[in-house]
Amino acid sequence: MPNTYSQLYIQIVFAVKGRQNFIHESFRNELQKYISGIVKKQKQKLYAIYCMPDHTHTLVSIKPDVAISDLVRDIKSYSSSFVKQKSFKEDFAWQTGFGAFSYSKSQALNVVNYILRQPEHHKKKSFKAEYIEFLESSKSNMMKNICLNFMNKRGGYIAPMELKILLYFFLLIWRP
Repeated sequence: MPNTYSQLYIQIVFAVKGRQNFIHESFRNELQKYISGIVKKQKQKLYAIYCMPDHTHTLVSIKPDVAISDLVRDIKSYSSSFVKQKSFKEDFAWQTGFGAFSYSKSQALNVVNYILRQPEHHKKKSFKAEYIEFLESSKSNMMKNICLNFMNKRGGYIAPMELKILLYFFLLIWRP
Protein backbone atom coordinates (compact mmCIF):
# COMPACT_ATOMS: atom_id res chain seq x y z
CA MET A 1 0.00 0.00 0.00
CA PRO A 2 2.04 2.99 -1.18
CA ASN A 3 1.55 6.26 0.68
CA THR A 4 -0.21 4.55 3.54
CA TYR A 5 0.81 5.23 7.12
CA SER A 6 -0.58 3.40 10.09
CA GLN A 7 0.15 2.66 13.73
CA LEU A 8 -1.92 -0.37 14.65
CA TYR A 9 -0.76 -1.96 17.91
CA ILE A 10 -2.69 -5.10 18.79
CA GLN A 11 -2.29 -7.34 21.81
CA ILE A 12 -3.35 -10.85 20.86
CA VAL A 13 -4.14 -13.42 23.54
CA PHE A 14 -4.90 -17.07 22.82
CA ALA A 15 -5.07 -20.22 24.92
CA VAL A 16 -3.93 -23.81 24.75
CA LYS A 17 -6.81 -26.15 23.92
CA GLY A 18 -8.67 -27.13 27.07
CA ARG A 19 -6.56 -24.61 28.98
CA GLN A 20 -4.02 -27.36 29.57
CA ASN A 21 -0.60 -26.44 30.97
CA PHE A 22 1.20 -27.79 27.89
CA ILE A 23 3.79 -25.06 27.30
CA HIS A 24 6.76 -26.10 29.41
CA GLU A 25 9.66 -23.90 30.38
CA SER A 26 11.99 -26.39 28.63
CA PHE A 27 10.74 -25.25 25.19
CA ARG A 28 9.02 -21.92 25.88
CA ASN A 29 11.85 -19.79 24.45
CA GLU A 30 12.09 -21.93 21.32
CA LEU A 31 8.32 -21.65 20.77
CA GLN A 32 8.44 -17.88 21.27
CA LYS A 33 11.26 -17.58 18.71
CA TYR A 34 9.28 -19.71 16.27
CA ILE A 35 6.17 -17.55 16.69
CA SER A 36 8.37 -14.45 16.23
CA GLY A 37 9.54 -15.90 12.92
CA ILE A 38 5.95 -16.48 11.79
CA VAL A 39 5.05 -12.85 12.52
CA LYS A 40 8.18 -11.63 10.72
CA LYS A 41 7.48 -13.87 7.70
CA GLN A 42 4.01 -12.28 7.50
CA LYS A 43 5.84 -8.90 7.33
CA GLN A 44 4.45 -7.69 10.65
CA LYS A 45 6.39 -6.46 13.68
CA LEU A 46 6.40 -8.29 17.01
CA TYR A 47 7.13 -6.11 20.03
CA ALA A 48 6.63 -8.66 22.80
CA ILE A 49 5.67 -12.27 23.35
CA TYR A 50 5.29 -14.45 26.40
CA CYS A 51 4.03 -18.01 26.39
CA MET A 52 2.56 -18.99 29.74
CA PRO A 53 1.91 -22.71 30.33
CA ASP A 54 -1.72 -22.37 29.19
CA HIS A 55 -1.89 -19.21 27.05
CA THR A 56 0.15 -16.75 25.03
CA HIS A 57 0.29 -12.95 24.84
CA THR A 58 1.76 -11.02 21.91
CA LEU A 59 1.94 -7.36 20.99
CA VAL A 60 2.21 -6.78 17.26
CA SER A 61 1.94 -3.83 14.96
CA ILE A 62 0.08 -4.83 11.86
CA LYS A 63 -0.28 -3.27 8.46
CA PRO A 64 -3.78 -2.21 7.47
CA ASP A 65 -3.98 -4.77 4.67
CA VAL A 66 -3.56 -7.70 7.09
CA ALA A 67 -6.53 -9.29 8.83
CA ILE A 68 -5.81 -10.03 12.47
CA SER A 69 -7.68 -13.32 12.18
CA ASP A 70 -5.42 -14.41 9.30
CA LEU A 71 -2.29 -13.58 11.29
CA VAL A 72 -3.58 -15.45 14.35
CA ARG A 73 -4.66 -18.41 12.22
CA ASP A 74 -1.12 -18.68 10.80
CA ILE A 75 0.55 -18.26 14.19
CA LYS A 76 -1.61 -20.94 15.77
CA SER A 77 -1.48 -23.38 12.86
CA TYR A 78 2.27 -23.22 12.25
CA SER A 79 3.27 -23.10 15.92
CA SER A 80 1.00 -26.05 16.76
CA SER A 81 2.66 -28.09 14.00
CA PHE A 82 6.08 -26.96 15.27
CA VAL A 83 5.38 -28.16 18.82
CA LYS A 84 4.22 -31.56 17.54
CA GLN A 85 7.07 -31.88 15.01
CA LYS A 86 9.67 -31.16 17.69
CA SER A 87 7.95 -33.75 19.93
CA PHE A 88 7.55 -31.21 22.72
CA LYS A 89 3.92 -32.27 23.12
CA GLU A 90 2.34 -34.78 20.74
CA ASP A 91 -1.30 -33.78 21.32
CA PHE A 92 -0.71 -30.02 21.42
CA ALA A 93 -3.34 -27.69 19.97
CA TRP A 94 -4.51 -24.13 20.46
CA GLN A 95 -8.04 -23.41 21.57
CA THR A 96 -10.42 -21.94 19.00
CA GLY A 97 -10.67 -18.16 19.07
CA PHE A 98 -8.54 -15.37 20.49
CA GLY A 99 -8.72 -11.94 22.06
CA ALA A 100 -7.40 -8.88 20.21
CA PHE A 101 -7.06 -5.51 21.92
CA SER A 102 -5.84 -2.30 20.30
CA TYR A 103 -3.52 0.24 21.87
CA SER A 104 -2.07 3.62 21.00
CA LYS A 105 1.65 4.12 20.43
CA SER A 106 1.88 5.87 23.81
CA GLN A 107 0.53 2.72 25.52
CA ALA A 108 2.78 0.26 23.67
CA LEU A 109 5.68 0.28 26.16
CA ASN A 110 3.32 -0.41 29.08
CA VAL A 111 1.80 -3.34 27.17
CA VAL A 112 5.28 -4.70 26.35
CA ASN A 113 6.21 -4.56 30.04
CA TYR A 114 2.91 -6.18 31.00
CA ILE A 115 3.47 -9.05 28.55
CA LEU A 116 7.07 -9.64 29.59
CA ARG A 117 6.01 -9.76 33.26
CA GLN A 118 3.36 -12.43 32.77
CA PRO A 119 4.76 -14.89 35.36
CA GLU A 120 4.68 -12.20 38.08
CA HIS A 121 1.25 -11.01 36.98
CA HIS A 122 -0.31 -14.47 37.05
CA LYS A 123 0.86 -15.07 40.59
CA LYS A 124 -1.71 -12.38 41.48
CA LYS A 125 -4.45 -12.85 38.87
CA SER A 126 -5.72 -15.90 36.97
CA PHE A 127 -6.02 -15.97 33.19
CA LYS A 128 -9.83 -16.05 33.50
CA ALA A 129 -9.92 -12.96 35.72
CA GLU A 130 -7.49 -11.21 33.42
CA TYR A 131 -9.48 -12.05 30.29
CA ILE A 132 -12.75 -10.85 31.84
CA GLU A 133 -10.96 -7.61 32.72
CA PHE A 134 -9.93 -7.20 29.07
CA LEU A 135 -13.49 -7.86 27.95
CA GLU A 136 -14.87 -5.37 30.45
CA SER A 137 -12.55 -2.68 29.10
CA SER A 138 -14.33 -2.95 25.74
CA LYS A 139 -17.80 -3.87 27.00
CA SER A 140 -19.72 -1.06 25.33
CA ASN A 141 -19.96 -2.87 22.00
CA MET A 142 -19.27 -6.39 23.17
CA MET A 143 -22.78 -7.48 24.12
CA LYS A 144 -24.20 -6.02 20.93
CA ASN A 145 -21.59 -7.91 18.88
CA ILE A 146 -22.19 -11.16 20.76
CA CYS A 147 -25.95 -10.94 20.18
CA LEU A 148 -25.56 -9.98 16.51
CA ASN A 149 -23.10 -12.82 15.86
CA PHE A 150 -25.33 -15.25 17.72
CA MET A 151 -28.42 -14.13 15.79
CA ASN A 152 -26.63 -14.22 12.44
CA LYS A 153 -25.72 -17.85 13.01
CA ARG A 154 -29.38 -18.65 13.69
CA GLY A 155 -31.05 -16.67 10.91
CA GLY A 156 -31.93 -13.72 13.13
CA TYR A 157 -33.78 -15.73 15.79
CA ILE A 158 -32.86 -16.22 19.44
CA ALA A 159 -34.86 -18.80 21.38
CA PRO A 160 -35.91 -17.81 24.93
CA MET A 161 -33.44 -20.22 26.55
CA GLU A 162 -30.62 -18.97 24.33
CA LEU A 163 -31.50 -15.41 25.29
CA LYS A 164 -31.30 -16.37 28.97
CA ILE A 165 -27.83 -17.85 28.39
CA LEU A 166 -26.68 -14.69 26.60
CA LEU A 167 -28.06 -12.51 29.39
CA TYR A 168 -26.35 -14.69 32.01
CA PHE A 169 -23.04 -14.30 30.13
CA PHE A 170 -23.65 -10.58 29.89
CA LEU A 171 -24.25 -10.31 33.65
CA LEU A 172 -21.08 -12.28 34.38
CA ILE A 173 -18.89 -9.80 32.55
CA TRP A 174 -20.83 -6.57 32.95
CA ARG A 175 -20.17 -5.35 36.47
CA PRO A 176 -21.08 -1.68 37.05
